[in-house]
Amino acid sequence: MQDDNRYLSKQDTTVLKRTDLRKTRLTLRMINDIRRAAEAHDKEKQQELGLIKKMYAAPPPEAAAA
Repeated sequence: MQDDNRYLSKQDTTVLKRTDLRKTRLTLRMINDIRRAAEAHDKEKQQELGLIKKMYAAPPPEAAAA
């Protein structure tokens, strides 16, 4: 099972109410979660770019017919 570092809504306890006037503060845990999500996104993007490069690469030159 791979570690999925994406956003999980059930872990989000920062939902603000209309009457909440306080500024939110980022904790180190929140910052780490954001960083992990960004790293997971970058990793997925690199994998997609590798697939796209393979898909649209120039075909290999054909050998001369004898």
